[in-house]
Amino acid sequence: MQADAGKADADGAGEIEGTLEVEPLGPEDFDPDDLRGVLRTMMLSRRLDQKMLNLLKQGKGFFHIGSAGHEASQTAVAREFEGGSDWFCFYYRDLATALTVGITPDEVLRAHFGKADDVFGGGRQMPEHFGKRELNIMSTSSSVAAQYLPAVGFALACKREDGEVSEDAPGRAVYASGGEGSTSQGAFHEALNWAAREALPVLFHIQDNKYAISVPVEEQTAGGSIWHLLGGYAGLQRIRYDGTDFFQSAAAARAAMAHIRAGHGPVALHADLVRLLPHSSSDDHRKYREQEAIDADAARDPLPRFATRLVEAGVMTDEEVDALRDEVAAEVDRIAREVAAEPDPDPAEATSHVYFEGEDTRRYEADGETGDLVVMVDAINHAMAEEMERDERVLVYGEDVGGGKGGVFTATRGLTERFGRDRCFNSPLAENSIIGSAVGLAGAGYKPVVEIQFADYIWPGMQSLRNQVASMRYRSKGAWACPMVLRVPTGGYIHGGLCHSQNVEALFAHFPGLHVVLPSNAADAKGLLKTAIRGEDPVLFLEHKALYRQGPARRPEPHAEYLVPLGKAAIARAGTDLTIVTWGAIVYKALNVAKALEKEGVSVEVIDLRSILPLDAATVLQSVKKTGRALVAYEDHEFMGFGAEVAAQVADAAFGFLDAPVRRVAGAFSSIPYADVLEKVVLPQDDDVFTAARAVLDF
Repeated sequence: MQADAGKADADGAGEIEGTLEVEPLGPEDFDPDDLRGVLRTMMLSRRLDQKMLNLLKQGKGFFHIGSAGHEASQTAVAREFEGGSDWFCFYYRDLATALTVGITPDEVLRAHFGKADDVFGGGRQMPEHFGKRELNIMSTSSSVAAQYLPAVGFALACKREDGEVSEDAPGRAVYASGGEGSTSQGAFHEALNWAAREALPVLFHIQDNKYAISVPVEEQTAGGSIWHLLGGYAGLQRIRYDGTDFFQSAAAARAAMAHIRAGHGPVALHADLVRLLPHSSSDDHRKYREQEAIDADAARDPLPRFATRLVEAGVMTDEEVDALRDEVAAEVDRIAREVAAEPDPDPAEATSHVYFEGEDTRRYEADGETGDLVVMVDAINHAMAEEMERDERVLVYGEDVGGGKGGVFTATRGLTERFGRDRCFNSPLAENSIIGSAVGLAGAGYKPVVEIQFADYIWPGMQSLRNQVASMRYRSKGAWACPMVLRVPTGGYIHGGLCHSQNVEALFAHFPGLHVVLPSNAADAKGLLKTAIRGEDPVLFLEHKALYRQGPARRPEPHAEYLVPLGKAAIARAGTDLTIVTWGAIVYKALNVAKALEKEGVSVEVIDLRSILPLDAATVLQSVKKTGRALVAYEDHEFMGFGAEVAAQVADAAFGFLDAPVRRVAGAFSSIPYADVLEKVVLPQDDDVFTAARAVLDF
């Protein structure tokens, strides 16, 4: 049945329409046992919703977000997928989908009660935040639209691994779902763009219940429906259908999945359905919906509609439907009682699984032959090449990194030519796309090494970094992780002005689950980058642009197995009278000051942190206890910069050893200007560090 997509309107209920041929389905097209199983799953989802709401009224639990009204489309679409083979990027209203794929009611209820054996996260996640490694269900984030870009990453993995697919040799697929409110997010459109451009095997299941909490779709979306906008992506097919009708939903899903599995690219399913409950247990939809509208949605309830169809088709009797409903209710009640009695999480484990907790068998700073002097940017390039040679799972991508360009700083020069366009490639100019897709690739077993062209432009990717990358291991209790490296040129002193000079280490040091490093020389850069790539956790690898080709940052190039541990500072210069703690480009200003003070008979020890997170406090404190004086020198704003944390730890742990107050010298609380005379005022210079050092010594 070929329908005219151009006649779509905002309401959407009625006949199937779209850009793919859809063959109608009815009860006669299914095995009766399968249909009875579908009804049971829909009833189970509904009863779980009801049970969890009742438990909340009894003070048993803290939150619930329901799927009532979505069950028909969810079960129909989920039947086209296979848990453990395909990949799933759910949203929090996907209960019936989860049950169809293989999640069990006891697992749902353990999450509601926050029990120790909760497979979604051991009580770390709110209920309905599904995730199960064995079924390839990625740990769900609360953040709206956070699921779409990881789906692109999983699909890239499927396309790499499945090779040529066809109707006769179908490939795997990725399920990504969300409500119509999530389609207002840029991440949704970025995901559609990448998936359509690459013909990726993704099904986008848009469950349109017309409300984003309280905001109706006409106040949310141009034209009053995402349907119109879905037609704007070349290569994306779309189907719209009545999502409260199981048979329409199944017909649309079958057509979509045949297209996807044959390698023809992504499909967006636009399900017109109803939300029969308030947004969540924290909401009351009577505050913003008329009773008449609530009643009209209730009249479209997919469960009685489906049950009626089965009775009319002779698949079940009314008595059998009633008996099945009673059976499901009794089952849910029994499981709830059993789960309620299970152990709660151990408070001693509240901060476990922030980082990888397995054994680290890597050998660090091993002796070996060194090569010629190498500048930092070339050391970084060589590190990536060696790791790509060593491990075919390493993928390098980002803006301008592929082909002959090799990155705006040439850090990826030659990698595409050597390893091919499937190992080093360009991404869309979209930072959230780069980071979000890396979540999926990492989850599928790859080691993405992605480049954000300038630290100043990382901000569109903040949701992915904070609410996906950094928290993935913790929120899934170690079942999922995001082992990736984000290479990010940072820092000033290059006359880059406001948007090519920013320092970002302090902000990202506040993200549990993330490592942050900032090397000051070529040898450390190569060793730290190789360690980061071989690691099990995400690493923000900051590269100071001013040091890329600076002479003092050159070092003899370490061998291919030279690794530098994360969280270990280096003593750049030994001394006895004053400790200067620093990192990045300021290391060389500190060394200049140390040389100048040496002429006055003052011995200065310079500590190069190398790693921001984890911080090697032990090396810093050992030095300060020896010298009795501490200066923290850094490029970022003095106010709220990472140096404030260093200074606080020194004051807390070494106060009794101090002969002078801890002092900081850093950048001004200002954006960084372009003109040379202005930049020199805002960023710390040698004279600033010298003056601060002299003040600590003279106290």
